[in-house]
Amino acid sequence: MQIVRTIVWVVLTAFVVMFVLTNFGEPQRVKIWPSENPIGFDWPVGIIALVFWLLGAIPAWLYHRGVKWSLDRRIRSLEASIKSNALAQRHEPAGGGRLDAANGPVDKPVDKPVDKPVHNPVQNPAKPVDSLAPDQGGTSA
Repeated sequence: MQIVRTIVWVVLTAFVVMFVLTNFGEPQRVKIWPSENPIGFDWPVGIIALVFWLLGAIPAWLYHRGVKWSLDRRIRSLEASIKSNALAQRHEPAGGGRLDAANGPVDKPVDKPVDKPVHNPVQNPAKPVDSLAPDQGGTSA
C-alpha cells in the first residue's frame, strides 16, 4: 500500500510542477482589498493557483487528521476494555464471586467427589497459556 501512495504523490507533484511551470508567464495582480489604492500582489498564475489551493486544502486535511486521531483513540479504548473484560472472565473465582450481606462469601454447594481413574498416563499436564498475553517464549512466529 505504501508503494501505491508514493506513486500517487509523485504523479500529483509532477502535475503541480508542470501546471506552475506552464502558467509562469505574465504576473497577474491579486487584489486583497478593493479601494482607491488596492492592496495586493503580482504573482504568476501558477503560483497564485497553488497558494489558494493550499489555503483550501490544509484546513480540510487538518480536520481529517483530527477525526482520524479521535477515532484511533476510541478504537484503542474499546480494544483495551474488551481485553480487560476477557481477562476478568477468564480469571473469575470458582465461587462466582457472590457475597452474602450477613455471612460474607457464598460458596457453591459441594458435589459428590469424583472417582479417580484407575490408570492416569499423564503425570504433568500442560498448563493453559494465556492467549491475550504477549509471547514470552523469546521466539516469534
